[in-house]
Amino acid sequence: MTNQTLLHTRGWLFTPATRPEHFAKALAVNADVLIIDLEDAIAPADKDSARATALKYLAAPGEGGIARALRVNALDTAAGLADLSGLLASPAVPDFIVLPKTESAAHLRILDNLLTRSGKAARLVGLIESAAGLAAVETIAKATQRLCALMFGAADMAADLGAATAWEPLYGARSHLVAACAQGGVLAIDAPFFNVRDEVGLKQEVATAVALGFGAKAAIHPTQIAAINAALTPTAAAVEKARSILAENAKGVGTIDGQMIDEAIARKARRILAAAGLEA
Repeated sequence: MTNQTLLHTRGWLFTPATRPEHFAKALAVNADVLIIDLEDAIAPADKDSARATALKYLAAPGEGGIARALRVNALDTAAGLADLSGLLASPAVPDFIVLPKTESAAHLRILDNLLTRSGKAARLVGLIESAAGLAAVETIAKATQRLCALMFGAADMAADLGAATAWEPLYGARSHLVAACAQGGVLAIDAPFFNVRDEVGLKQEVATAVALGFGAKAAIHPTQIAAINAALTPTAAAVEKARSILAENAKGVGTIDGQMIDEAIARKARRILAAAGLEA
């Protein structure tokens, strides 16, 4: 899966590895990526059984074309080392490895080297969820060709900064991550919206995330995927306008609906078509 293909991903659904009966729900609700979680959602006593369940599932062929990701535990924990050891020795073939507590490019390069030596093709997603990770995010975004995305971790970031877990207090951190992803050429994935009963709040936050530059958003419940997909799927009108912009831009500087069309506007139009899965 190339970085260009990643522009088509929208909703990334977290599901605890201890609940394999819920894995199929990601496909049923049209999530683009199922994230099988070995970290925050798993109690310490259940880490070993969760790992075994996840690796067994990921060793079998996927269903329905949905991409599958595995969130391991942090590299500086015993559980994280066990996760990596188990993965590298197994026939499991996740499409992505989500690395929590990513705080340096070295974390990703170590994981890249281990996967390469084991013949694993999984792409990497770094979770930026601490002040240290944010401070190094520009370097992290360019760590390795295997890196395809960075995900914002709102809860841990808020705890590290002493901030509220809300959009406004974390706006600066989110904006910093989006800019680093643009510079590094990787996808920016926003954190989940944590109130699973607040559909209005979810829609507002997804719209704001899209406006800021995020190209995907994580979810913690299947019911959140529909709103995420809707916000991140270009409308027919947006696609038509993007095509008109590119047609006008091909002639040189012009105008559409009174708006001057230059290369900056054309670049945004190309992103809209790419997000819709269409050629520019």
